[in-house]
Amino acid sequence: MRLHIKYIIFMMLLSCTCILQAQNARDYIRQGNSLFHQKQFTKAEISYRKAIEKEPGSTEAQFNLGNALLMQSKGPKAIQQYNKALQTTHVKIKLAKIHHNIGEIYQMSQQYGPAIQAYKKSLYNNPYDNATRYNLALCQKMLKNQPQNNKNNKNKNKKDKNKDKNKQNKDQKNKDQQNKNNQDKNQQDKQPQKNQMSKENAEQMLNAALQDERNTQQNMKKVQSGNKKLEKNW
Repeated sequence: MRLHIKYIIFMMLLSCTCILQAQNARDYIRQGNSLFHQKQFTKAEISYRKAIEKEPGSTEAQFNLGNALLMQSKGPKAIQQYNKALQTTHVKIKLAKIHHNIGEIYQMSQQYGPAIQAYKKSLYNNPYDNATRYNLALCQKMLKNQPQNNKNNKNKNKKDKNKDKNKQNKDQKNKDQQNKNNQDKNQQDKQPQKNQMSKENAEQMLNAALQDERNTQQNMKKVQSGNKKLEKNW
């Protein structure tokens, strides 16, 4: 009998503890929501994380945490959080909201294919959401026009590349012409020196020839003088 009473007391305490934990999680969620509306998204994130620590299976805490991350421009992390939230509920209206937000993130990053899939899942769970329907139609239109946009961008990039290549060729041609002009100028500068050297050589050769002629005349005079002497002495 005493054991039975102790067991009942234990179960009551355990239930009270679970209720307190759930209440604590709810308090953190309320705190996070208040901070979120005040646009204090970093503090709201902290509150939602504390709520998840208290109640890991709380879809609301998971979903709100994803929203806080999204408002901090942490799209990939927000998607991870939304995917966790998807694992904690089977309520269609909640599933629709989660998929809708995932679609919003993909749409903002121009990933229209994944965005379309997310919006379709959202409409599957809530066919009456006109905002989701509008976003779906918009993403389908953007995806259809995307190949043409990519083609135009590709052609533009190709045109810019050819333009840069032509500019490089023109610059190289101008550079080569400049180098040629410099070489011609250097040759012209060296030409007078070459002519000057030739003139000096010519003068040297002329002086040498004159000196040889003088020597020859002197030798002739000596020979003539010698002959006279020999004639005189014979």
